[in-house]
Amino acid sequence: MDKEKVFLSQSEMPKRWYNVLADLPGELPPPLNPGTGKPLGPEDLAPIFPKSLIEQEMTQEKWVDIPDELLEIYKIWRPAPLQRAVRLEKALKTKTRIYYKNESLSPAGSHKPNTAIAQAYYNKKEGVKRLCTETGAGQWGSALAFACNLFGLKCTVYMVKVSYEQKPYRRSLMHVWDADVHASPTNLTKSGKGVLAKDPNSPGSLGIAISEAVEDAASCDDAKYALGSVLNHVLLHQTIVGLETKKQLELIDEKPDVLIGCVGGGSNFAGLCFPFVPDKLKGKNIRMIAVEPTACPTLTKGIYAYDFGDTAQLTPLVKMYTLGHSFIPSGIHAGGLRYHGMAPIVALLAKKGIIEAKAYHQNPVFEAGLLFARTEGFLPAPETSHAIKCVIDEAKKNENKCIVFNYSGHGHFDLSAYDAYLEGKLQDFEYPTEKIKEALKHLPKIK
Repeated sequence: MDKEKVFLSQSEMPKRWYNVLADLPGELPPPLNPGTGKPLGPEDLAPIFPKSLIEQEMTQEKWVDIPDELLEIYKIWRPAPLQRAVRLEKALKTKTRIYYKNESLSPAGSHKPNTAIAQAYYNKKEGVKRLCTETGAGQWGSALAFACNLFGLKCTVYMVKVSYEQKPYRRSLMHVWDADVHASPTNLTKSGKGVLAKDPNSPGSLGIAISEAVEDAASCDDAKYALGSVLNHVLLHQTIVGLETKKQLELIDEKPDVLIGCVGGGSNFAGLCFPFVPDKLKGKNIRMIAVEPTACPTLTKGIYAYDFGDTAQLTPLVKMYTLGHSFIPSGIHAGGLRYHGMAPIVALLAKKGIIEAKAYHQNPVFEAGLLFARTEGFLPAPETSHAIKCVIDEAKKNENKCIVFNYSGHGHFDLSAYDAYLEGKLQDFEYPTEKIKEALKHLPKIK
């Protein structure tokens, strides 16, 4: 077996998703109804999600079958290769072996279609005509546009305004797949109008865009909401990444010492790492590192508490690491890593010390992305470059270890950001502790 590029046959693609909830040490704190403060029931989620996804959100079953129709669509690009970064290793002069799971080969160029296709499929089966969603950098929005196009669904995307302006070609890709894309905040929703009334020049945030998408979906009988990260069923769909990776590592007799992924809401990190959590819980020495920007330091500076997932407080309350639902991030170029909260499961694992978290400024992150592109040839998205920066730091320890990271998306639509870096125009930004403290004053009071 060639250890530089490891493939699986299509017949070896996982047939089931893995549900880490079945193996978690302790129960996940339940989402709460903000009106009653009581644990959420299926009926609370019915206005915005189809029944099948609500069942997946709440299931404790360890394995969930992947429908045959979805497996056939996954075959467009899956199984994804596991590649060894031998040229990066040589540049770093390290004994460390570096592997990356190349999720950039999907039609949308990222890991996001793994769940977008699943969500579109289940909504279509239940008679939904349109899906509403938010997107930051546009990876999720383009993935859902692709999925909706496959199943004949309409797609409405509320794209964070600063990314809408920074990344026009991600918007163009959504248009190719027939999605309607709006710069959020908009004048199309009550929540958007409320934000603009206070700040007509608001750059937007994922929290605001979520509010608009949820409001839109809840107000239409034939529409539902789709989310690209954070919730349990989304992370469940992404575990196909880690399940494939486990098989590929076994084929070349490798055992991972360190697993690394960038985190915004947590989906690509979870997809790679969750299938390895049982091994760690059984005593295997595997480090799992979640990497985020210093401009949005959810895991490294946030507080573990119940909070809303959106700015307008339309969503249920979930217990997670949060910077406060009123958080407005700076306009850094890693638009997919600017969410105020963290997936509850990822947050619980961090709280229990099962995973680690690190934060980086954007200039060293872009430097790491360029080194990867100049050695391995692939240009990473700014989000992915956060993971690469951590990989490089770990590899420089020059230990005889195996590092695996999730190459979660390409940077072909982020060239203006790379130009800005090369021209010395990028500003490093560390979100002030005072602003975090101010935002956390507005956390909901839970009895």
